[in-house]
Amino acid sequence: MPVHATMPLAAHEARTDAERIAAAAAFAQELSHRRTVRDFAATAVPREVIEHCLRAAGTAPSGANQQPWRFVAVADARVKQRIREGAEAEEREFYGRRAPDEWLQALAPLGTDAEKPFLETAPWLIAIFYERFGLDADGARHKRYYPQESVGIATGLLIAALHRAGLATLTHTPSPMGFLNEVLGRPRNEMPFLLLVVGHPADGCRVPAIERLPLEAYASFL
Repeated sequence: MPVHATMPLAAHEARTDAERIAAAAAFAQELSHRRTVRDFAATAVPREVIEHCLRAAGTAPSGANQQPWRFVAVADARVKQRIREGAEAEEREFYGRRAPDEWLQALAPLGTDAEKPFLETAPWLIAIFYERFGLDADGARHKRYYPQESVGIATGLLIAALHRAGLATLTHTPSPMGFLNEVLGRPRNEMPFLLLVVGHPADGCRVPAIERLPLEAYASFL
């Protein structure tokens, strides 16, 4: 059997069960205030905040430890404008022609449409890609294992980290998203996963009055 390099597990903070329960409850309560925001302020967010949150995302587990996530953080106004143009073109097709009535009816209570001004207003857009396959220096392909699942986990950690940093987010998925490869100059082996809009909510920001499922509706214990 091959021998793999190992290292000691980093020390975990010693806690009693009561302390662990309290910590878990506090984190759940903090995340209960997380909401998707579509009305952003133009207030700047330091790049260092985004960097630290991306470091948190990069701790996610991944298939065969291949870490297939690629993040492109965009603050440049001209690039954000190009992204908005590409996204709105796809969204007009979606709302006007591609989306079935059932889907449009499901979106109606959220008040969404093809206009996406937040793509220029928010200080940061983070385009998230997954590697469909790896490419070595000679251009040979290498299989990636569970890339979408791995990037999904990393994205969840990123959203939680941004919320912990006091920022609002919006997960935006115009379909198809191939324009992101062109605008951002990404290689052919990378597939757009989603576009994360990041910033501060605008003054007076309002969100849809939705309810979240109670725990017993989506979790079971055996």
